[in-house]
Amino acid sequence: MPRLEKSNGRETKRPKLDWTFVRRLCSIQKVLFPSWTSQSALMFGTLLVVTLTEQLIIYQVGVLPSHFYSVLADKDYSAFQSLVGTAMVLILINSTLKSIDQYICNLMYVSWRRMLTESLHASYFQGRVYYTLNVLRGEIDNPDQRISQDAERLCKQMSTMASRLIVSPFTLAYYSYHCFYSTGWIGPVSIFGYFVIGTIANKILMGPIVSTLCEQEKLEGDFRFKHMQIRVNAESAAFYRAGKVEHMRTDRRLQTLLETQKSLINKELWLYIGVNTFDYLGGYLSYIIIAIPIFTGIYDGLTPGELSALISKNAFVCIYLINGFTQLIDLSTTLSDVAGYTHRIGELREVMDDILRKQCDYDPASGESYNFDSDFNVHAGPADTAFILENLSYKSPYSDKLLVEDLSLKISQGTNLLVVGNTGTGKTSLLRVLNRLWEAHSGFVHMTTCFGPRGTLFLPQKPYLTDGTLREQVIYPLKDIYPASGPVDDDRIIQFLELAGVSGLLKRTGGLDEKVEWNWYDVLSPGEMQRLCFARLFYLQPKYAVLDEATSALTEEAEAQLYRTCKRLGMTLVTLGHRSSLEKYHDVQLKLCGGGLWELTKLKGGTKSLVEEEEEEL
Repeated sequence: MPRLEKSNGRETKRPKLDWTFVRRLCSIQKVLFPSWTSQSALMFGTLLVVTLTEQLIIYQVGVLPSHFYSVLADKDYSAFQSLVGTAMVLILINSTLKSIDQYICNLMYVSWRRMLTESLHASYFQGRVYYTLNVLRGEIDNPDQRISQDAERLCKQMSTMASRLIVSPFTLAYYSYHCFYSTGWIGPVSIFGYFVIGTIANKILMGPIVSTLCEQEKLEGDFRFKHMQIRVNAESAAFYRAGKVEHMRTDRRLQTLLETQKSLINKELWLYIGVNTFDYLGGYLSYIIIAIPIFTGIYDGLTPGELSALISKNAFVCIYLINGFTQLIDLSTTLSDVAGYTHRIGELREVMDDILRKQCDYDPASGESYNFDSDFNVHAGPADTAFILENLSYKSPYSDKLLVEDLSLKISQGTNLLVVGNTGTGKTSLLRVLNRLWEAHSGFVHMTTCFGPRGTLFLPQKPYLTDGTLREQVIYPLKDIYPASGPVDDDRIIQFLELAGVSGLLKRTGGLDEKVEWNWYDVLSPGEMQRLCFARLFYLQPKYAVLDEATSALTEEAEAQLYRTCKRLGMTLVTLGHRSSLEKYHDVQLKLCGGGLWELTKLKGGTKSLVEEEEEEL
């Protein structure tokens, strides 16, 4: 089904660094840090200890040159040897701590990605959110990219920022104290003012980058989706000889993407100029701050050696303090990326939460909530009725025109229903309403059976084949083998593959549990895919089977064999189809006439027994 756009009535806002960004970032942090005792919190605490220890070692390494100046000026050889040994030990400890720092950041990245992606998956696959998001709602572009790619990049960028951010308050406070002790109040005040000016400038320069980054990610997803579309439909496009037109359209998406990337690069140029300018200015600012007490005569009583040592120590303190501030300014480029990904993931989370709140899971007939996520109930007993429709009216979510109006119908066991009608009269839409993918306009639908084996099962018009082995294709969507694993279940699967006419797949795949390297859609013909779906239906053996043109790619002879098998297995059939040959397998016909009108008639041939049908076929 093609993706349909639908506006949600909200005004689209350009993402930027504002309160919405802060709110979305905090909601994501709650996912990454669910409690104070979580794995992420423990790793974060460990990282804090490591980085603080690392900063203490860095300070000792930083003041070593001042000791070297003093020792060399006094020509103290024994002190020089001791100082070299100390320097080697400190450097080794510092290198180890830096490596541990990076290692913990990488572990946090993997842990954060797992937690954030699993959280998105939990909402995405809850109920029918994935269907609504991809088919009925159009305000979220490329949800697959946001989950698989944007979440990964956000966690990667945050992990690179983590160690610098958590240690910054401590280092800035520590070196501000030393800077005040060395230069007086003018040193830290000048550096702080320098940081404020740099922050304001970078905030102004980052504003347009965030929205452009979001647009670039959207276009990246569109470009990737176009290639995926061609890969999935390669044979159909080849039959049309559509290489040139697809080439042109794919290049068009590429050009749009590249133009946005160029715009992003142009905007980032000014940010890079600002960041680099403040980096270099910071180096000169440190010398100006150091020069003030020297030229004012505070250190006139020191010898040249002592003055050199003091200048070296004060230079390290001031430069490192300035470097602490400039590192925060340098993070502005990373922060712009984090803001872009935060907006995309936060927006996705908000829309999924909105879908969950609005999806209609309340059944007026029973007065109870319907659990769309309920697993297949393999222990449920038979029910006399599958669906009860009372004064049901429904329409497409994208149109105000009713497809069917005031339909009252009871689908009971043993009464096979055939739904016919011209294209666009609402046949498949009826199944969407029955399966609660669409909401009814008025009236209600009550599903009285469970969903799955021994209940009701839908076979959609387009066969769906999952990734995995042949066994996994047959038992889908069960998570485990039913009713039991081992040779008994193998015999059942093989028997149903033979009944469906696709037993040859056993040889092609190498067995039920052999992994296949090819795509099922590329290898199987449309008829084979439909037959394999029937083997799945036979295996699950629901009491009610709802078939949406499930034999459209098969001959009437193959169709007859499959329908007789369904009846032999005790299934009551609800079929959507156009062929007149289907009438003999059904008892009642519902004809959708368009404009909301419908007709319900009894079929003459539907009451034939299986024996009579087989004799007629012979």
